[in-house]
Amino acid sequence: MARKAIFITGGGSGIGRATARHFADQGWFVGVADVNVQGIDETAALLPEGASSRHVMDVRDRDQWQAALAEFAKASGGRLDVLFNNAGIGSGGQFVDMPPAEADRLIAINFGGVVNGIYMALPLLRATPGSAILNTGSASGFYGVGGLAVYSATKFAVRGLTEALEIEFAKYGIKVRSLMPGFIDTPLLDQVSADSNEPARSRLAASGFEISPVEDVAKAAWDAVHGDKVHVPVGKMAKRLSRLARFFPGLVAKQSKKVDGLGTAAH
Repeated sequence: MARKAIFITGGGSGIGRATARHFADQGWFVGVADVNVQGIDETAALLPEGASSRHVMDVRDRDQWQAALAEFAKASGGRLDVLFNNAGIGSGGQFVDMPPAEADRLIAINFGGVVNGIYMALPLLRATPGSAILNTGSASGFYGVGGLAVYSATKFAVRGLTEALEIEFAKYGIKVRSLMPGFIDTPLLDQVSADSNEPARSRLAASGFEISPVEDVAKAAWDAVHGDKVHVPVGKMAKRLSRLARFFPGLVAKQSKKVDGLGTAAH
């Protein structure tokens, strides 16, 4: 029997790269997909020989999805045990200052890319017993965050899609899960917003927000596809927000206002 296989979008850096390394260390075959060729090559170089395939693709393009998954299936022996919809962008800033074209891009990649991936991968997932879909959400999908309005909205959409498809796909034996990380130590935190020349990393630290290592998300990804929880918060902040959003939404609103203006995404 062919070894288990995972296809990871956004695999050229950050969460995708860390997850690729974690699953490869467990003996899985990894499809590394990204728009960044250099990033793909750098990730693949960190994986064991013969443990990965490379796929240059844009998650907004269903034809590219189809071609990449066909190549992946040939390399994986026809298996797709986990589809990891991880690709995303993290534009922030006040809603009135965000160009509509940038809002369109956020929606198309962060949510449309997930929808496209599920549509295109479903035949392979249904043909692989015990398969799973894992979507990268965000702690900002628990409660809307000022300065991240459109980004938060895309993560709410990912959360809702995950919950609905967990119900719908049960009859196919396919798990549907989401990761809900807080602020993660990736290059996104080095971005500088239009209203400040200080990186978001520094402003988060000054405000007392926890920044979790990317390896924590990779471990959570493993736990998510092997566990029973639909949503898996990552980091103390995300776990706290998950509880507060359920029972004390007013407190979450106050904490969210502290993030307003940071101009960067939660992961």
